[in-house]
Amino acid sequence: MKYFNILATMALAFFLLSASSDEQKENKNHDDTTQVPLAAQNPQTGTLPPVETQKANTNYKPAFEGQTRIAGVKTETPYEVKIISRDLSAPWAVTSLPDGRLAITEKAGTLRIATTDGTLSAKITGFPAVDDRRQGGLLDVAPAPDFETSRMLYFTFAERTSQGSLTAVGKGKLSADEKKIENFQVIYRAVPYFDNSMHFGSRIVFDKNGNIFVSTGERSDLATRPKAQLLDNGYGKVVYITTEGKPVAGNPFINTQGALPEIYTYGHRNAQGLDIHPVTGDLWLNEMGPRGGDELNLIKPGKNYGWANITYGIEYSGQAISNGATQKDGLEQPVYYWDPVLSPSGMAFYTSNAVPEWENNLFIGGMSSKHIARIVLKDNKVIGEERLLTNENQRFRDVGMGKDGALYAVTDEGRLYRIAKK
Repeated sequence: MKYFNILATMALAFFLLSASSDEQKENKNHDDTTQVPLAAQNPQTGTLPPVETQKANTNYKPAFEGQTRIAGVKTETPYEVKIISRDLSAPWAVTSLPDGRLAITEKAGTLRIATTDGTLSAKITGFPAVDDRRQGGLLDVAPAPDFETSRMLYFTFAERTSQGSLTAVGKGKLSADEKKIENFQVIYRAVPYFDNSMHFGSRIVFDKNGNIFVSTGERSDLATRPKAQLLDNGYGKVVYITTEGKPVAGNPFINTQGALPEIYTYGHRNAQGLDIHPVTGDLWLNEMGPRGGDELNLIKPGKNYGWANITYGIEYSGQAISNGATQKDGLEQPVYYWDPVLSPSGMAFYTSNAVPEWENNLFIGGMSSKHIARIVLKDNKVIGEERLLTNENQRFRDVGMGKDGALYAVTDEGRLYRIAKK
């Protein structure tokens, strides 16, 4: 009996040890599949002096701590910057295709496809006439979610007619020989037409359901500026449409009398940066202020982002706007603002972990500031800022995330950059 008890005790101990081991394996496997990378859990908090050292254009006070001139950060992971092409003609947007190549628009009305070593296709045609004066032209590009089978590309562009110009959205099929866009069709127009060549926006982003967010500008005229606050027009808005150009069901103003049903948010000035956070799914937008007051905004449906009733900028003449108001009830505050200006254009979230501290950071092309701004976010607040490529002396028009873990940037001067871990 004593021998039997010893055997039974040993068997029970073996069972418990095995069960514990299996549980540890199961927990480990569970952790491996759900664990958020350390860099994403603990984004790099700024500990250096703010990157902005110039005097502000205004004496306005931020609404909360950290809304401007946040502490600086510095990338510790070695990375390299390469100019992989100098042969683009006034590029405006760069985005990745599913096979890893890059689609790049040129303002005059052509598309180029580039490999990640910088080899460029011939100019791809097939677009309607665009208004490429000053800030207009063929603007943003985004491949359809089913591009691999449909070969459909979506574009924003400045459409010019005898009535004037406006921001339009169109789509067309990339031909099998990649020499032209076939059957180009305009699916949306941000009415009304206006005869100038300024503040068209505009970026285009697909959401997870295959619908489209588009940003527009308020056309940079004292006559059109008030329209950013009105819901009967497409100026200074984010619109939310289907791939056929129809309002998405459930849009915030779809049942509001007199409002355009495609409007998602309003009160924007000239929004040239738009992207969706890879973890939270939130929509983020940047927009140019006047003299000072460039903004980074978290976009929520139905909200009014204030232009021109509130702003942290001033007129180019130096005069106050709206009597210097920076806050009003019912108007959204920017998450972050720049004074002096960044002149923000295209932007992208970094979705790779190749450079660990960059994961989920936002990279924004700066034009007059001539650098790329790296913005570190945590809980929808900016906690650090870094300036990249400050010695290149280029106007960075767009930044796109590559399928290979690199960032790609285009400049007004015609360069294509690759920024990647060494």
